[in-house]
Amino acid sequence: MSDAVDALILDLLEYVASGEKDYVEVMDAWRTSCPRLPVWEEANDRGLVTRAKSGSRAIVAITASGRALLRRHVR
Repeated sequence: MSDAVDALILDLLEYVASGEKDYVEVMDAWRTSCPRLPVWEEANDRGLVTRAKSGSRAIVAITASGRALLRRHVR
């Protein structure tokens, strides 16, 4: 995995950790069709983020693994 993708994953984790985010909002901001920058896909595959339901809304949350990674790389 490239350093650029790893840095962007940390940015994604900070974004999600800052407060509850709707799934659609996160997808608009972070999903990409570029095979060289699979930020959302990679974070999801690594188990750093998760999708959940909050009432009738789909939300994205940071997982315990995602929080641990973010703590290790605090800027």
